[in-house]
Amino acid sequence: MTRKYGVWGAAAMLTVTLAGCAPSSGDGDDAVNLKVWGWRQEDVAAYNKIFQIYEDANPGVTVEYVPYKNTEYDTILKTGLTDDNGPDVAQLRSYGLLQPLVAAGGLVPLDDVKELGGFPEPVLDGARGESDEKVYGVPFALQTLHVIYNQKLFADNGITAPTTWADMIAAFDKLKAAKVIPLASTVTDTWMLPIQHEIFGATTYGGHDYLDKMLTGGAKFTDAPWVTSLETWKSTDKYWAPQSSGMSYADAQALFTSGRAAMFPGGIWELAVFQKANPDLKMGIFNVPPAPGAPVDKTLVPGYVDGSFGVSAKSAKREAALDLVRWMASEEFGRAYSDELRQISAVPGVQPKDELLAQALKAYQENPSPYVTYAYFSGGTPTAWDLASAAFSDYLLGRRTAADAAGHIQRGVDQWFRPKN
Repeated sequence: MTRKYGVWGAAAMLTVTLAGCAPSSGDGDDAVNLKVWGWRQEDVAAYNKIFQIYEDANPGVTVEYVPYKNTEYDTILKTGLTDDNGPDVAQLRSYGLLQPLVAAGGLVPLDDVKELGGFPEPVLDGARGESDEKVYGVPFALQTLHVIYNQKLFADNGITAPTTWADMIAAFDKLKAAKVIPLASTVTDTWMLPIQHEIFGATTYGGHDYLDKMLTGGAKFTDAPWVTSLETWKSTDKYWAPQSSGMSYADAQALFTSGRAAMFPGGIWELAVFQKANPDLKMGIFNVPPAPGAPVDKTLVPGYVDGSFGVSAKSAKREAALDLVRWMASEEFGRAYSDELRQISAVPGVQPKDELLAQALKAYQENPSPYVTYAYFSGGTPTAWDLASAAFSDYLLGRRTAADAAGHIQRGVDQWFRPKN
């Protein structure tokens, strides 16, 4: 299936009604406690509310969300999936970051879970093993990438969400002249750099059309469209904060939520974080219009599958765990997930109540663009995402040219990537 249509593909508007309540645990009348491991320590209260719905419908079953520190989770999970004392259900990374767990045999294939039948194939790709093409998790969220802006600062300076590149640059200039920092961008937290690049560079390299060529060997990171997209992104650095080379992710977030910066380029997940930090902050979102010379004439919206929930092959409660992940594929779970966590659910048919989430989903469905280095070139070692994170940092700090950065990624990927026929 072509990736041109994004993770929702032709089924973007599909509304599939799945069972609202999962079947009973299947483990008899004995009490069952299921441990769900995850990396979201800040979301414990929300997950407790979500899983209470399942517990109410399944007497005798309790679901315990066990979170670990985000930066330590992958290592902990790798060990936990080899141990009987590990999780019954685990929150899984997507795409290439999932593959080591698949290769180790730590997960139960879910291809026989009929509740996944309504999910578009590109959504399931985020939870699919690349070697055997089996699905190992129920996707839980779709993340989209945008420029998030402060509505008050825009209004105070007579600015509206730009629809052309020239309008966007004019808005940056106007804010800078008013002593307002236009963009709160991090440099030191390098994992954010490929995200920022997609936001500002997608229209320059061409989005899914260019990705399709890359996957079949017809284009590379070192070709002009990709290299130029790096230059397009970096051309905005004059609108970043002073001393931005030392700015961390947390610093950039604080700069935006405090009202000192008008915009923050990042993921839709930031909305909940920003609202918690400043409940009075009124936000909007827009995506970067085509840059001069862009091969596309529409505003692209990058996005990707964030992760999935899978069943440990070591779980002594496999049937109960499978019942839980079947419920995670239902609209009931999807609605609760979207409402409690202010996220875009990956479950088909679930429309966000939140106005900005709904706007983000609609824009993505209309003009999707990939998160190339993370979603499509992370299935081997070294991953394009790791390579890009390091190379982009060097590029922004003046230690590499755009061509050098692109070459670093291509040389690393060439060690393992083979084009598809």
